[in-house]
Amino acid sequence: MKRLLLLIACGLASSAMADHELDGRDLADGRALYGDYCAVCHGDNLQGQPDWRTPDENGLLPAPPHDETGHTWHHDNQLLFDYTRLGGAAALAERRVTGFTSGMPAFSDTLSDAEIWNILAYIRSTWPARVQQIQAARNPAHD
Repeated sequence: MKRLLLLIACGLASSAMADHELDGRDLADGRALYGDYCAVCHGDNLQGQPDWRTPDENGLLPAPPHDETGHTWHHDNQLLFDYTRLGGAAALAERRVTGFTSGMPAFSDTLSDAEIWNILAYIRSTWPARVQQIQAARNPAHD
């Protein structure tokens, strides 16, 4: 049930952010920022932590991979942005998801919005074209 609620919630965008939010971003900056802030948990090669689908003794899931083997690409851009900016708990609370504990910290005090978008664009740039197309279709249409 928790997983179903999370999957449903992750398909919802909190505002009209479309795939274009990642277009034209600074991928070199995103890669550097990913290395500085994300790789410690999500891996230098976006591989995530071992057994990322199995909760630890506190009920927290390890950091998932951000490469095509993970589920990051299953989510729309706005959710990915909110999850990074607000942290997992707050982003899920905004979508009224309960019963799921997230260990993702908030980066709103550390990274600017533009820096978060650059990181997300870098992550997307590593996915195969087919995966990028599937993920792009999960975003609201651009005006």
